[in-house]
Amino acid sequence: MHPTVHAESQPDHPALIMAGSSATMSYGELDRRSNQVAQLLRARGLKRGQAVAIMLKNVIEYFELAWGCQRAGLYYTCLSSQLSVDEASYIVRDCGALLFFTDAGFGDLATEILANAPGVPGLMLHGVLPPYTSYEAERDAQPATRIADESAGTDMLYSSGTTGRPKGVKPPLPEGAPVQPNKVAEISRDLYGMGPDSVYLCPAPLYHSAPLRFSMAVHRLGGTCVVMERFDAEEALHYIEKYKITHAQWVPTHFIRLLKLPEDVRAQYDLSSLQTIWHAAAPCPVQVKQAMFDWLGPIIHEYYGGTEMNGLTVINPQEWLARPGSVGRLLWGTLRICDENGEPVPARTEGGIYVENGMPFEYHNDPEKTASTKNKYGWTTIGDIGWVDEDGWLYLTDRKSFMIISGGVNIYPQEIENLMTQHPKITDVAVFGAPDEEMGERVVAVVQPDNWDDAGPELAAEITEWMQGKISRLKQPRQIDFERELPRHQTGKLYKRLLRDRYWAAAKGG
Repeated sequence: MHPTVHAESQPDHPALIMAGSSATMSYGELDRRSNQVAQLLRARGLKRGQAVAIMLKNVIEYFELAWGCQRAGLYYTCLSSQLSVDEASYIVRDCGALLFFTDAGFGDLATEILANAPGVPGLMLHGVLPPYTSYEAERDAQPATRIADESAGTDMLYSSGTTGRPKGVKPPLPEGAPVQPNKVAEISRDLYGMGPDSVYLCPAPLYHSAPLRFSMAVHRLGGTCVVMERFDAEEALHYIEKYKITHAQWVPTHFIRLLKLPEDVRAQYDLSSLQTIWHAAAPCPVQVKQAMFDWLGPIIHEYYGGTEMNGLTVINPQEWLARPGSVGRLLWGTLRICDENGEPVPARTEGGIYVENGMPFEYHNDPEKTASTKNKYGWTTIGDIGWVDEDGWLYLTDRKSFMIISGGVNIYPQEIENLMTQHPKITDVAVFGAPDEEMGERVVAVVQPDNWDDAGPELAAEITEWMQGKISRLKQPRQIDFERELPRHQTGKLYKRLLRDRYWAAAKGG
């Protein structure tokens, strides 16, 4: 399906509601606006297979741009609104954007991005700063009819850059008309029960793959997407009650913040409309997910997959309760766990997670990186470590790039982080390896305490004592430091590299 189909059958049905302002866009309006965007793109000379870049916060115009690009057969790259000038300019240049959309609210950042991406024209929403021109003026000058050469486009999103420069994940451009089957829409319908009567809450930034793709899947299915301008735990509960939310997609950080609300606050809101929720983006500690089950009941699904979408595992509530900690079984392709040489290993043996006969992808402008994702059998990996049981259920261990080698022993930080998040005085924690003359690397934990006044040697000693007997001595942090806030992406992903690099630079005298 496609929103243009629903514009014909239910033009007044809300396609989009901005949660905070209640601003609403119907399917009829979304269809007209996306047609105008497609017309604008053609008027600007963009053709099928070419690219644009979009850097916006969660605003109501996001979907008219995305759907306009999709029906014009373009690649559209959505940029994080948290990027620096250097990072954003790099992506605009690297993706080959022939047009850049952004918001006047970014001010100097927006003007500096164009200065660092010479030759790329810019259209600006909600005001105009030189050298941009007005998006609204150009859009409104276009007819609201379909372009003559409609074809299906797709997103080309960039990895979060946790281990270096972000890489564009470039899928093959779909063939044929914009109205065609879509895997995320099929999953939303078949596994999560979404349809025309569904009301979906998007609590995360739309520039990230899951919020963008699931929101657009809602439009394919004819439901209503309620978008939070920014995440706030109590506000999310308020919106579930206000809009009678039936479906929502979360990340573990959302769960942790929701669970930290006082019980009497959580009890104030009627969440009975919820039918299905699901989570992904980062491993979820078992105790956190169990607490969510205890609160909301058996409605929590999970999936595991990357922006690359080479493979996708899913697990429903009943399956997870029978296998706590699993992220499911593969929906397409064949799951393979391999050693460092790319050879398959037996069940319950940790190794690299590979997919045989998965979805094809490439990293834009980086054939070396693309080649590194394949072993000699042609199976692909996105760099995660895990193991499978005898029945093919996958359990995640960590990212290969975060593995600590201390005294010749491989240590995966995720296990340590999952334990430390249970401490009552810890809000967030990052564990990684720092240089150590004796052991090669030592285990370091950087803790974000619930109360910054608690930060210091006494709390570090308390945490160390609390961990005794809960995890092996080798895995216990030899150093515990404190930060007011960890560099965590709004999608829940932790930019651990930023912390780790600081310690390695200090060891080198940098």
